[in-house]
Amino acid sequence: MKKQERTGAFCVIIAGICWGIIGLFTRQLNDAGFDSVQVTFFRNSFSALILFIYLLGSDKGKLKIKIRDLWIFIGTGICSIAFFNICYFKAIEITSLSVAAVLLYTAPAMVMIMSSILFKEKITVKNSIALLFAFAGCLFTTGLIGSDIKLEMMGILIGLGSGFGYALYSIFGSLAIRKYDTVTITFYTFLIASVGLLPLCKPMAMLSVLRAEPQQIFVGFMLATISTILPFTCYTIGLKYLEAGKASIMAFIEPMVATICGIVIFKEAMTASNAIGILLIFLSVILLNLP
Repeated sequence: MKKQERTGAFCVIIAGICWGIIGLFTRQLNDAGFDSVQVTFFRNSFSALILFIYLLGSDKGKLKIKIRDLWIFIGTGICSIAFFNICYFKAIEITSLSVAAVLLYTAPAMVMIMSSILFKEKITVKNSIALLFAFAGCLFTTGLIGSDIKLEMMGILIGLGSGFGYALYSIFGSLAIRKYDTVTITFYTFLIASVGLLPLCKPMAMLSVLRAEPQQIFVGFMLATISTILPFTCYTIGLKYLEAGKASIMAFIEPMVATICGIVIFKEAMTASNAIGILLIFLSVILLNLP
């Protein structure tokens, strides 16, 4: 593996780890009274504000984009971030958290197919095997295998919609990284996603929660920096050096980290299914990084 590919793989793995520990912050916000859509809006708007202040103080030039490229950021912000979150939360309501997570992680397969069409990326045997390992690992990690959950067609379709929206970030992000700095991409993604989510998040109710518990602002800051800005920036850098399909498969490390976090931090039970899932996802990442 070349040095640039190693750099890309490292960045994507860091992104997956940061996404995987998001529960440390979202659980506190949920307990304070924020619902899932409000947490998503809080996450995106807070991230956009932090990045705006950073760019204003460090390099105002990175705030400039060409109007003709606005569609790319509408793609990363509205079509990907806002759309997949809305579908994901709706899928959780209709099905369950584990089913919604598995349907969300159909995204790498969609990325591989779209990348082969749009960017002429080859669907290799190694990537296909790694994808199978990773998806099977997700099935085991979420506990879906062996359960008696009955699936509704509407829940499946909405869950697949979340996977499609998730996949679009890799596609639009691959286009954006050819023209703009990673911080610029991340800022406009969150800014536009916040605008898209604003009508759905009941902002006055959010302000009431913050007035009652102002300490949640710090939690929001940690969510924005550690589990939003850092991973999205790292993942976008990864797209600079890796094929979109390979990067999306490596991001499967997120559910593995989330499961380990639940076991270590929240004292959730470690099952044989969890262990098998973690092992399969770990093997898929190793396989992708072999020469």
